[in-house]
Amino acid sequence: MTGVSGGIPVPDLICARCDKPLEMRKVEASYLGQTFPVELPCCPSCGFVYVSEDLAYGRMLKVEQALEDK
Repeated sequence: MTGVSGGIPVPDLICARCDKPLEMRKVEASYLGQTFPVELPCCPSCGFVYVSEDLAYGRMLKVEQALEDK
């Protein structure tokens, strides 16, 4: 995933490496050669992107399954 600078702070989530609050940023998620623009919490310093368990096992899983079925 790649990020874009600037974002809304997410004070409840802190980067373990940088100890800075994550910010909501537009990033690109890629799977099986397909790229999708999404907005996810990211570290403004190191670029770490946080994907919650709910998102990973919910919407992202459904998208992965749909792409694999093509």
